[in-house]
Amino acid sequence: MELSLMLADLRKLIECESPSTDLAAVARSADVVARIGTERLGVAPERIVIDGRTHLRWRLGDGPSRLLVLGHHDTVWPVGTLATHPFSVDGDVLRGPGCFDMLAGVVMAFHALAGLGVEGGVTLLVTGDEELGSPSSRELVEDEARAAEAALVLEASADGSLKTERKGVSLYEVVVRGRAAHAGLEPEAGVNATLELAHQALAVAALGDADAGTTVTPTLARAGTTTNTVPAGGSFSVDVRVRSTAEQDRVDEAMRALRPVLDGAVVSVLGGPNRPPLEGSSSAELLARARAVAVRLGLPEPTAVAVGGASDGNFTAGVGTPTLDGLGAAGGGAHADDEHVLVSELPGRTALLRGLVEDLLAQPTNRLQTTGAARP
Repeated sequence: MELSLMLADLRKLIECESPSTDLAAVARSADVVARIGTERLGVAPERIVIDGRTHLRWRLGDGPSRLLVLGHHDTVWPVGTLATHPFSVDGDVLRGPGCFDMLAGVVMAFHALAGLGVEGGVTLLVTGDEELGSPSSRELVEDEARAAEAALVLEASADGSLKTERKGVSLYEVVVRGRAAHAGLEPEAGVNATLELAHQALAVAALGDADAGTTVTPTLARAGTTTNTVPAGGSFSVDVRVRSTAEQDRVDEAMRALRPVLDGAVVSVLGGPNRPPLEGSSSAELLARARAVAVRLGLPEPTAVAVGGASDGNFTAGVGTPTLDGLGAAGGGAHADDEHVLVSELPGRTALLRGLVEDLLAQPTNRLQTTGAARP
């Protein structure tokens, strides 16, 4: 794997800005990703446009696809960011919008999968809306995962560590309806939505469980119309993060069971689970295989970490497919001004990815040999 070529490819991706919310920018980015991928892989991708968002899918190798390699080409950075955050390489540090999350991972996938000589098919899927929560690509990701023996996700590493657990996410809006009244003349005639929101926010926050790693956080709140009116309505958003499906189900049941405290108030709960958790059991064997491959290749044995953030790896694990995440770049600063990639780590991490793909194509995981047919 020629490092200079990887850096040139990465520069082209970075300099074609691709904010998720800009459909035209994502389409332009898809053109660049498709062109580079075709050059490296020797085959053009399928273009899958859903709700105006462009996703790219390559079918590689011989026979039916057995592995899913997953990434995304959209970023959080608006068009024009290059003016203040240009592509640069200073020593071992490469910078540029989206370099770490996760354009370097896309380039790594292209170079790792180029010229594979092992029998067995691989699907490389590069989506264009992951940073929005994958609203148009979720079904595509899940369908590809169901058909695969394992999913390898090229999201950036966590300080070099592979991500073997990700918290599941649930998103809610608690809506309160009260009754308006004049705050000075007859406040007792009203039903104060702000007070009801306060009661509900306290009840919701109490659903967290630190020992289980469950956080339930009321966030954005709004209520009322004017300063001299008893508020007739309001709402607040809730962000839930869980390590297990059981906890996600517990919190969901409790949210649905919320009842008003004030006489005359009405409480409604909207939303629900957004991403299932990636539990450690889903990644355990793949991590062991990755470590064995690293030893065989003379590379540092990868470490592992559990993280709170979500990715498309939550979806692949959620349909029962063994999933290993964080196989992308080493560096830091995702979504921040100091976003960067460590250049010296790219060749070794790309070699590890290629070695893991070859290892999995040569021999399925033990879990799949015994339970693959029963996967949902």
